[in-house]
Amino acid sequence: MVDNQKLSEIFKTEYSNLIAVLSNYYGVNDLQLAEDIVSETFVRAMRSWSHKGIPQYPRAWLRKVAQNLYFEGIRRQKTFDDRISKNLYKDHEAFDTIEITEKLIEDSQLRMIFVLCDPRLNRESQLCITLRILCGFSTEEISRALISNKESINKKLYRAKKVLKSQLSLQDELTKEDYHERLDNVLRVIYLLFNEGYYSSTIEEEIRHDLCWEAMRLGVFLSNQQHFQVAHVQALVALMCFHASRFKARLSSESGSLLYDEQDKSLWDQALIKKGLEYLNYASGDEQVSKYHVEATIAFWHTQEDEGKWEQILMLYNKLLTIEYSPIIAMNRSYALAKAQSPKLAIEATLKLDLAGNIHYCCLMAELYKMADDSHQEVLYLNKALKLAKKESQKALIQRKLEKALLGI
Repeated sequence: MVDNQKLSEIFKTEYSNLIAVLSNYYGVNDLQLAEDIVSETFVRAMRSWSHKGIPQYPRAWLRKVAQNLYFEGIRRQKTFDDRISKNLYKDHEAFDTIEITEKLIEDSQLRMIFVLCDPRLNRESQLCITLRILCGFSTEEISRALISNKESINKKLYRAKKVLKSQLSLQDELTKEDYHERLDNVLRVIYLLFNEGYYSSTIEEEIRHDLCWEAMRLGVFLSNQQHFQVAHVQALVALMCFHASRFKARLSSESGSLLYDEQDKSLWDQALIKKGLEYLNYASGDEQVSKYHVEATIAFWHTQEDEGKWEQILMLYNKLLTIEYSPIIAMNRSYALAKAQSPKLAIEATLKLDLAGNIHYCCLMAELYKMADDSHQEVLYLNKALKLAKKESQKALIQRKLEKALLGI
């Protein structure tokens, strides 16, 4: 019997690896073609592994099959002449003996993410296509990460692929200036990748550690490059370290994910907090303060037990909103406002947000009304949140809070 969860994890990580290598190393200049090759690789894996079981080295199996499919296509279909550059034919037989190594994958992924963040694509298209191609996100995961809908995301993906195929070239050499110009967009993609792992929106697992560690790996990898030793990168790595330090505490109850105030703070990873501080100190050497600096500092305060921390966090959220407004940041600010000043002020601020159909908004409103000792409104918003919940773990958490609210606990 094949372990579907293990299969999903393998396919998730190898999807982006194979796409990056096919496009950057073998020179497949059509993203749809690269996706087709990878999809066929996974289909063959499912057929074989369902009978024989998952092989000892599944990733090596997938990489070899993808290589074979690529060369079979070149030999079999003359129509590939129109989709793949002519220079790929020279000495392509020699590629059969070259192994797809971790170093090759790392280099290919690094280049791919900067190619996909080409400024000739608009920002949303960059995010969509990178989350799809490099990170292996489904359309649903992308729509949740960008607070959009599947139809809109599908259109953006189609347009982005069309532009990449007709106007841009995956084989263009990137200059030092290209890397610097695209860095902000690359960091935004890594940031979203980590957030999707930290607040998993589409599967039951509360934290998708694979996505979080992949985002952290990409961030650390960038921070170690000679051209990327800039404060923005260091600040983003610090932010991820602080959040990751509370992984274990978030999942330390049989009742599922724990809220911040419910967490056992002794379970916070002090080594990661220390590492985050190191990166934040590196980042502080730059005069320009980015959103990542501010968010990292907020995350740092969440790891502290200082009496005046909520006042500090509120001030930081105020600054963050001036740098980049988003309804999610505004919601987070409302909670800090309730803790630092009063739930009443927080409720007034949150009601102004147009997010009535958002589950996190409903949960926040319920929490604010609980802090204001208004159990009627708390129950009302918890019921709204329950209707919006898709994951069983979300439903269980909301149901637990609802039962306590009805009992007046």
